[in-house]
Amino acid sequence: MQPGSQLYFRTMAAISSAGHRTELLRALGPAHAASIVIGVVIGSGIFLVPSEMMQAAGSARLVYLAWIVAGIFSFFGAVTYAELGALKPQAGGEYVYIRDAYGPLAGFLTGWTWTVVVKPSSLAAISIGVVRILANCSPLAFLTTQAISFGRGSLTYGQLVAIVFVCFVSALNYVGVKRAANFQLAFTLLKLVLIVVIAAIAFTSPGDWGHFAQSYSGATGGVVGFFAALAAALWAYDGWSDLNMVAEEVRDPARNIPLALIGGLIVIGVLYMLVNAAVLYALAPATVALSSSAMSDAVRSSFLGNGAAALVSIAMVIALTASLNGVAMSGARMSFALSRDGNFFAVLSKVHPRFHTPHIAISAQCILSIGFLLIGGNFRQLFTLALFAEWLSYVTASTTLFVFRSKGFALNSRFRFWGYPLAPALFIVASGALLYYTFSSNLRYSALGTLVILAGIPVYFTFALRRRV
Repeated sequence: MQPGSQLYFRTMAAISSAGHRTELLRALGPAHAASIVIGVVIGSGIFLVPSEMMQAAGSARLVYLAWIVAGIFSFFGAVTYAELGALKPQAGGEYVYIRDAYGPLAGFLTGWTWTVVVKPSSLAAISIGVVRILANCSPLAFLTTQAISFGRGSLTYGQLVAIVFVCFVSALNYVGVKRAANFQLAFTLLKLVLIVVIAAIAFTSPGDWGHFAQSYSGATGGVVGFFAALAAALWAYDGWSDLNMVAEEVRDPARNIPLALIGGLIVIGVLYMLVNAAVLYALAPATVALSSSAMSDAVRSSFLGNGAAALVSIAMVIALTASLNGVAMSGARMSFALSRDGNFFAVLSKVHPRFHTPHIAISAQCILSIGFLLIGGNFRQLFTLALFAEWLSYVTASTTLFVFRSKGFALNSRFRFWGYPLAPALFIVASGALLYYTFSSNLRYSALGTLVILAGIPVYFTFALRRRV
């Protein structure tokens, strides 16, 4: 047994002996688990990324190739995480795997970065995305105007609405993981239905199948353009790993985590292919590349006109709300796991006696997210610096499967994917390439992201010293 695992079980034994109820409930079934995967991944990207990919690749064929390659790599990542989740179904995801494979400091640096930057800034970014879509509606245009002024700063109505969204999903997760999961399931199903309906409407437009053989002359093109399109597609697939962070609350995790990850990625891949087919049927590649919202423009040319475009906006709001809820649910489990091991503030490891949720961790995450929203435009740069840390954790966590397999820890696992070692190796290669692309294309913020990670070292040793006192 690894040192991290020993610490986890010692901590749990100490808590139990003290007579405190600390257990999270395994309340999430396979449908809830799949809705977390699908709900977090499918946000606004499915509606907006086609333009970015066409600008990079320049042809429908290369765009489709990028989607297919990204889907295959993401599938390999999903099966890697499926085996890790089945092997170690504890709250915290990447933190647990890296802790047990490479030691508590490495695990802490992962959990630290996700806790203080990645998840809070993600909640802020998604909520601002919702507000921007709402502000495009004429009656809600006031969301971009100033609401409060204080000293040299000010807040817009949009920032206040974004704070309300973050508080809403945080409160929902506070009062029970089953309630939050039911909300996630309902909104994910609604999202899926709307996406299929919107794609069907786009196919009613006076389009042309010949668009698939055309190209956009102003594209970046070549190998560089294709890899830029591939990076955009991989980012559109990002988020399925959030399920592993709530693994401790999934019923029969050895069965349901692999089922949700693999099944969820297949559904996502099919929907992405469908949406892109609808867009390219309705619009020529040059039109797609120059569109600010290709899906909206595609359905606007249908028999429903602007009414269909409004439906796209509704679908985007629903998609982002589901993503927001899923991120709020998963992110709090990271700080909870850190604290339960004694590596962070102990109060964050408390479980609500009635709701069985890490309520303090959820509240703290909400406060950090509000802080990013109050910063205003600067939080976007902070989110950019977090991208490097996020993909670094994917690469590192995936390598842990080789460690566990080599030491025989995975021998008794109920889920062992036949693609080993090819599947994790290919996902590591793809993630490593995207990690390099992220670092080199955002050198300043990636360097700052590295500093954020390293800033966790003195924090870790501070709490280590406190444990020894």
